[in-house]
Amino acid sequence: MKLTAEIWVSAYLTRLRLIEIPAFVVQRGDGTAGAVLIKLNTLNGQACCYQRSFDLMTGERKWMVLVDGEEATVDASITKQCSFDPDLWVIEVEDRQGRHLLDEPGLD
Repeated sequence: MKLTAEIWVSAYLTRLRLIEIPAFVVQRGDGTAGAVLIKLNTLNGQACCYQRSFDLMTGERKWMVLVDGEEATVDASITKQCSFDPDLWVIEVEDRQGRHLLDEPGLD
């Protein structure tokens, strides 16, 4: 059984909250099947946006960098993605250490 986007987002936010990493929903997408973008804001003018993609070589779904650089550039890219996909979820994580937890088991 596949998790709905809303349940995944809720679990992800809970994991972040448990280790005191601030995160919030910037855009709420479709509760059942919306894709999720994670924006990591390192609070120094830089950011990175992750998207979950299908790896053709391994057949696995992995978190990959969509865009990385100045926060304004990352925000512009996210805005463009949202214009194509109104069902998209956008979660912003704020952590000076660059922690996002996407590489932890259960979040793939």
